Amino acid sequence: MEVGVKRTTIARIAAALGSLCGAIGLLSATTKNDVMLAPHGWGIGGILLVLIALYVLADGMISFEKSHMDAHKH
Repeated sequence: MEVGVKRTTIARIAAALGSLCGAIGLLSATTKNDVMLAPHGWGIGGILLVLIALYVLADGMISFEKSHMDAHKH
């Protein structure tokens, strides 16, 4: 398995879950459903998950590039 592939997969899953949280928040805001969490909470949760996904994706890219740079040096 290549370096950074696991992180990229985790980042994709986190981005998908963040998008799902945003969609639930939007749906909750449009239907005025008070049984679920507040739309603001779903939106903040989605934003947090997407930011974590971006950080993990950038970390995976950096480790992938570093491994290729080290491979080309030798």
